[in-house]
Amino acid sequence: MRNRIQELEKQLFASNSVQSAVSTPHSSTERTTLSLGGNFYVQSESSMTGQRQPVTRGITHKTRHFGQSHWINVVPLIGPVLDQLQAVCDTADWYTLEESSGLLSTVQECKSLARIIKSQRAPSFLLPPNPELPPKELADELLDGYLRTLETVHRVLHVPTFKQNYEALWVSNSKDSEPNMAFLMQTKLVLAIGAVVYDEKFSLRSKAARWVSEAENWVSEPKFKTRLDIPSLQTNILLLFARELVGFSGDLIWISAGALFRKALYMGLHQDPRRLPAGSTFDNEMRRRLWNTILEIALQSSLSSGGPPLISLHDFDTECPRNFDDDQLMVEDSIPKPEEDYTQTSVAIILRKTFPTRLAIARFLNDLNSNHNYEEALRLDSELRGLYQSICQTFACHLSRSPLRFEPCVLEFLIHRYLCALHVPFFHPTVREVGFAYSREVAVETSVKIWYLANPSPSIPTAQGPGSGPGYAGSVYHDDLSRLVLCGSGFFRTVAMQAALLIAAELQVQVKSSISPIPMRLDLQLVIEYAEAWCLRCIEAGETNIKGYLLMRVVAAHLDGLRRGSRGRELEDLVSTAIADATSRCLPILENIASKDTDEGILPTQELQSLQQAVEPISPNGVHDWDTLIPDSLVHEKPPGVLDWIFNDELIQ
Repeated sequence: MRNRIQELEKQLFASNSVQSAVSTPHSSTERTTLSLGGNFYVQSESSMTGQRQPVTRGITHKTRHFGQSHWINVVPLIGPVLDQLQAVCDTADWYTLEESSGLLSTVQECKSLARIIKSQRAPSFLLPPNPELPPKELADELLDGYLRTLETVHRVLHVPTFKQNYEALWVSNSKDSEPNMAFLMQTKLVLAIGAVVYDEKFSLRSKAARWVSEAENWVSEPKFKTRLDIPSLQTNILLLFARELVGFSGDLIWISAGALFRKALYMGLHQDPRRLPAGSTFDNEMRRRLWNTILEIALQSSLSSGGPPLISLHDFDTECPRNFDDDQLMVEDSIPKPEEDYTQTSVAIILRKTFPTRLAIARFLNDLNSNHNYEEALRLDSELRGLYQSICQTFACHLSRSPLRFEPCVLEFLIHRYLCALHVPFFHPTVREVGFAYSREVAVETSVKIWYLANPSPSIPTAQGPGSGPGYAGSVYHDDLSRLVLCGSGFFRTVAMQAALLIAAELQVQVKSSISPIPMRLDLQLVIEYAEAWCLRCIEAGETNIKGYLLMRVVAAHLDGLRRGSRGRELEDLVSTAIADATSRCLPILENIASKDTDEGILPTQELQSLQQAVEPISPNGVHDWDTLIPDSLVHEKPPGVLDWIFNDELIQ
């Protein structure tokens, strides 16, 4: 018996060793060096058996690491475009190119103008709080812009109470009395967010940046203990939203979201009010709503930054907000409405129901020790799709009762963003790995839906179409989401850009996998065409970063060349022409923005003049001294840094 037991133990040990060898992933890091951005370290992982192609786990560039959900992971998918761009940088005769198109001088002018415009909008120091407000009529429009967009999805304010205090603020201003500075800063943040959807040119961008700067200054004052209350927490939340959308120090939202999350923990919002001393219905529901919004901020910033969410379902027991309208909270012992009744909190409740699955997706993508099992990805896909179908049924009932536009569109935008992020890591292997073909299809289809949600064009024919999900009510689209994507920085715009690049990667695969010209899906081709125009509209709306437009022009030129059978030098010439044309189109737009922002700029005149003097050698009418701004190495040999700023930061900030 003893011998038999020892023999069985040996067999069990051997079996476990084989299973461990099969499941143990093999990691590798590949360095890609581009004159466009330096060294990129792509971390990949594959099983020891080698049955499947490696899956990209993240990219390290300079001092930053980007997890799988970050947009930069799409860059390897358009590798042929970057290779062609690299070839242009390596082989071009830069003296000839400068004489024929003035490319280098135009690039430097665009960069210098962008620096001036940014300095005019946002100074290097925070502005002190100022009681000055815009005219009441304009402020009312901006307030309405915020209330009909962000507040309908992420509950922060109790609208009746805020409106009451808002009206009192104007009364105090008319009497020249000292306003409540805490509420004044909260109001300015609301107006800054509303300014993003005010018009398609973001004409109030400078004012919005000024308001955000004042609020940032006020929040940073050393008054920690006195700021541990609900109004201060609301201001902190609004500040994060405003910073990201206005583009005011929006790169560190994930870091700031962690501080916000811990402040909420310190205030006990992670505990459901039923476990705390008895409070009013108003207090209890506001705590639940704010905690719900903070969870969304932490999760969304994780997806955008590619960083781990650093939260767990075991960290809190705060329940989902009840289905109350704001007016009901002003009556004690109110009874929540049935779930099938649409209220001002319905969207927040729907998001909370999908939160566990979306959190699992973020952890699957960005956690360091995540087991990158494809079966787990398919399980999460199925789970989220099931929840999505339930959302569609819910909103089908609501849409028949009221003409909702923004809320269902944003919900669909968010759900498809998570589905797309889940499958992007498996997109690249699909060229050779049949087992990942489903991921390729999902990544492309969700990208198409995201693009048409962000840029609605009902007249555009589609093969698969954006679908008949909750975001579509006939052929009428609301302008708010498209304006949020066009004018706002951060999450919404970056997702739209990523969708366009994924579609470009799919078109490249289609062109290269055919030995004869084949008709490609019209909706995919049109996305590339409209993405060019959209990127240019973003610049016209005040975006100073021309990288997105430049890249889309290069992508379009490369695809066009491949379709026509161009190769080698001919393809390089097409790319060179696209770069020159893109920068020449951006330059007058930036010059116009700089001239308009001069009067509205918030930079001290002396500092602005010093910046302008630094770029005086650049003349709008003709560049003669451009070489004084460029190192000699760039004009006497291949330029290692002429366009290295393309990938140094975000494509679109």
